[in-house]
Amino acid sequence: MPKFSILNPKYTMTLPKYQMVAGIYDIFKHICEQYFSGEDDNTSDYISEGLMRGLIHASRIAVENPQDYEARSNIMWTATWALNTLVGKGKTEDWMVHMLGQAVGAYTDATHGMTLAAVSLPYYRYIMPYGLKKFARFATEVWGISRDGKTDEQLANEGLSAMESWMKEIGLVMHLKDLGATEDMIEGIADATFILEGGYKVLDRDEVVQVLKASMG
Repeated sequence: MPKFSILNPKYTMTLPKYQMVAGIYDIFKHICEQYFSGEDDNTSDYISEGLMRGLIHASRIAVENPQDYEARSNIMWTATWALNTLVGKGKTEDWMVHMLGQAVGAYTDATHGMTLAAVSLPYYRYIMPYGLKKFARFATEVWGISRDGKTDEQLANEGLSAMESWMKEIGLVMHLKDLGATEDMIEGIADATFILEGGYKVLDRDEVVQVLKASMG
């Protein structure tokens, strides 16, 4: 961890779009990994929601115009806040999307942010019933979905659908097969996946396999 750093967004402008959006999604997942844990009314969650909204806004501008300095500077600044431990205060933290994605990367050598994109929706849809209130809050506070008489389950599903639409909009890879993963890799990827215990549901190996199969597309 640096004690001091100077961040120059101009250096990020040399990245191809594929790497830019992969990096944006990695930033988003850094926040989500900390956000989707705990049940209390935590100030860290309010900060996380603001960071996610800002990142979504800036991502759309940067995809349209990768040379937009303000968008790229906001993305870089958000990246710093996403993993400098601030929004993890008071949180148990999940990090299973990263564990799944890193195991996929070991087998496919695919870009890190894209492996996260391919596994995250199946994972979140699997654990959603165990953290339903937070997923409902994610829908209203990050994606601006109206509660309007809906159940928490309806809200939670709409929130994940909104995230899916944004992922497709900015050009993320949505399925493991598109990263070179094959069905015969799944058992090995599952063996390579570290199981962490900070999220809403501690997966066993069979559940990891289930999530990976759902991620194939």
